[in-house]
Amino acid sequence: MELERLTLTVEEAGELLGISRALAYEMARTGRLPTLRFGKRIVVPKKAIESMLERPVPSIARDQA
Repeated sequence: MELERLTLTVEEAGELLGISRALAYEMARTGRLPTLRFGKRIVVPKKAIESMLERPVPSIARDQA
C-alpha cells in the first residue's frame, strides 16, 4: 500500500509554485509560505499551498497600477 505524502520540502513547494529555491526559502522564513518544523526538517503542507492559491493576495505592482 502506497501512502500519498501530505507535505513537500521547501524546494518541492517552490518548484510546484514555479519560484526559485531562494525565494521559496525566503517566503518560508518570513511566513508567506506556511511551514511546519519537525526537529531540523522544514516541510510545507500541501493543503496550505492549495489554500494559498484559493485566496491570492493582490501584488504591490497591481495595487500601484
